[in-house]
Amino acid sequence: MKKLEFQWLKTFITAANYLNYRQTAEALYISQPSVTVHIRHLEKALATTLFKKEGRSMRLTKAGKQFLPYAKQILASFEDGKKALSHYTQGYTSSLSIGISPIIADTILPFALKNYMRKHPFVEVAVHVLESEEMEKALFEEDIDIGLSCNLPNSREVQYQILYSEDVKLIIAHDGKDAESAPPLEEEDILFHHLLITDNHPIYWSKLKNDLHYQYAFIKTMKVSQIHISKRFIIEGLGVSYLPLSTVRRELMEGWLLEVPQSNITLPQAHTYAWMKKENNQQMDFMKYLQNYRL
Repeated sequence: MKKLEFQWLKTFITAANYLNYRQTAEALYISQPSVTVHIRHLEKALATTLFKKEGRSMRLTKAGKQFLPYAKQILASFEDGKKALSHYTQGYTSSLSIGISPIIADTILPFALKNYMRKHPFVEVAVHVLESEEMEKALFEEDIDIGLSCNLPNSREVQYQILYSEDVKLIIAHDGKDAESAPPLEEEDILFHHLLITDNHPIYWSKLKNDLHYQYAFIKTMKVSQIHISKRFIIEGLGVSYLPLSTVRRELMEGWLLEVPQSNITLPQAHTYAWMKKENNQQMDFMKYLQNYRL
């Protein structure tokens, strides 16, 4: 019997997906005759026919359907082995895959992650920037080990805990005036003269909008779903917004934005949640590590 090659399996699995040798060749970046040769070699090694042509179309034979899940399993085991060997040769002894929301990617996480990797050089870290719906799917499919989100998970099967809580403040563009000589910033006056940019943080905006409309019936709003876009709009003078302090700390320090220090309403807090489908020591250690950093 011919020695089985992994490339034949890859070609077979791809051909079973497309049921078209030309599309298979394009997907694998090989020639169409090479696809034919790989399938023939595999059929000879297995002593069976895997595909049957019917005019211009083709289909898997019963034997092909029977062998397909085993081919996928063999190839997956081989790829897992390659990955494990790659980890070993690079000096890694474990791995941690993290899903983060776009908001969190723009705050403390890059700094904290850099220090975590410096202190844990044998952990291979992968980061995936995901929206909440994608994060839940990635947890269930075990593409990530832990998710960091500003949202609560929808599924009850996903465990969660609060990593951070922080204040939300009214943020405006810097007016260029000296802090000592400039008149005090008043929330009512600011909201009367500026468009309010809303919905840039998933949790707190629904109640906050109701409270603001009750207190200030005159306000005009504009929805912007991403905080980094909201910040850009505020800096350009398009409006003002209530944002978590961690998301604007750099711009406040650099003088691009100003914080309005008082409020006539009770402002909410923003939370950062850690999501897990199942707990393990490495996930818990990583969460404890993150909690040492101030937002």
